[in-house]
Amino acid sequence: MKLDTFYNHVDLYRKEKIVYAHFLKPHRVLSTSRMNGGVHENLDYLVNHQSCEPCKHSDTDLVEVYVKDPARYMKRITSKAGIETTKAAILSTAANMNNAATQRATFNGLEVVAVCTAGVGGNAGRAGDPASYEQTADGVKSLGRPTPPAGTIISMLFINQELTPGALLIAATVATEAKTAVLHELSTPSRYSGSLATGTGTDQIGIAAQLGTEVVHHDANKHSKLGELIGQAMEGALRQALNLQCGMTPDARRSSIVQLERFGDTQERFIADITAALPEAARTLFTENFLAINHDPVTVGTVQAYVHLKDQITWGVLPESCAKDSLLYQAGLIARAVCGKALAPETFLTNWKTGDLAHSNDDFLQLIHNAFATGFALKWQGRFED
Repeated sequence: MKLDTFYNHVDLYRKEKIVYAHFLKPHRVLSTSRMNGGVHENLDYLVNHQSCEPCKHSDTDLVEVYVKDPARYMKRITSKAGIETTKAAILSTAANMNNAATQRATFNGLEVVAVCTAGVGGNAGRAGDPASYEQTADGVKSLGRPTPPAGTIISMLFINQELTPGALLIAATVATEAKTAVLHELSTPSRYSGSLATGTGTDQIGIAAQLGTEVVHHDANKHSKLGELIGQAMEGALRQALNLQCGMTPDARRSSIVQLERFGDTQERFIADITAALPEAARTLFTENFLAINHDPVTVGTVQAYVHLKDQITWGVLPESCAKDSLLYQAGLIARAVCGKALAPETFLTNWKTGDLAHSNDDFLQLIHNAFATGFALKWQGRFED
């Protein structure tokens, strides 16, 4: 099925579990493909293929072939689409091809098109997180960590003007920065640490720039219009793809639990800790109204500030010596937001246990759960008076 045509020289198709671009004119291609990767000028296709489902499906024979015999994998996929193996670069993911998203950005005849698929629910990570394997002379050696689940951001960019090989590398850098910016704006948690994610463990990219054009770009940095368009196209396509594949939108991220999940919080723990600290008469009331409390924008805003304070302490911007005072005071603001009464934050600082807020995620979460309980208990305390 033909999905689109870009600047009259690239056709985009979807066939079963692949989305692929066919170049109608020569393009210089930079890709992370395991076969035909690097920079090439003789490719006719750029392919994105779904090799498995996102959850509990990475043990399929197709995934095994992809890892152990990429040439065989590529031949199997391209032959089904009628594509010549030597003329294609192929990228692989667990995302559904029906969720591929496209975004154009143009200026004065320059056109950049981004096509993305994105799954980050299980494999989002931050650069520098603990690894699961190492490459040795004898092959891949496990480092004793569980096999990472599926989840990949695939980025394909198409540009209607020529880029030098060096400019293609800069374009890949700018596209990666745009990807990370989107993930940070959506508070995407790393699944391997308590930090925000910068991507997934298996992200891949392919960039194709038309050859033989009058304009030749020797750079694509953020000061250039080309760099700006790459960032805009990448951001737009990725936001759409995250929505389609994961339901990840700004509205969906407006949640106290979402902001806290990278520290180990869950809905079950959140509710259990808070109701345990509430007076018995208020427990059912809280549980029945949990969704509204969790998504209340003023409360979420105070929770985000609480989380940001924790990050600033972890990153060394704020000294650990101020962790208790800073987080305790912010917890008071959270209680005030939940309560909805114009009381000074100090009003809520009861006998909360603080523990080791700088290093212990459990203590960090327990304090905020206590703040919710204190605020909700005060919200309906007392009788209505004229």
